[in-house]
Amino acid sequence: MIVEIIEIPKIENSLGNIGVIENSVIPFEIKRVYYLYDIPSSAKRGGHAHKDLQQVLIAISGSFDVVLKDGNTVKIITLNKPDKGLLINYNIWRELENFSSGAVCLVLASDIFKEEDYIRDYDKFLMSKK
Repeated sequence: MIVEIIEIPKIENSLGNIGVIENSVIPFEIKRVYYLYDIPSSAKRGGHAHKDLQQVLIAISGSFDVVLKDGNTVKIITLNKPDKGLLINYNIWRELENFSSGAVCLVLASDIFKEEDYIRDYDKFLMSKK
């Protein structure tokens, strides 16, 4: 399973830290940025894979779990620090759950939204792995 924690450089200051995301930090050209917020703690987001898209997920505020599946293994990664990003390569099923109050998930994507890039059915995802 190809996932990796990326260190987001920070500038530390007694008045507050600054997280800096530049081209050299993310291993792809960022073509889309969006964020999830006001998510009920019982909600589950994601529930899909991408054919070609890569993403970096960052817990800008609060925390949440990312459940990753490659068809053979399941990995759960808790994101709870704004200076850590989770790189998820294509063809990995992802589900986001267990959101804390006030959690904000920032997503940096390697392409614009394209519905045809999504695999939204888990059985079809498993079949694509064969």
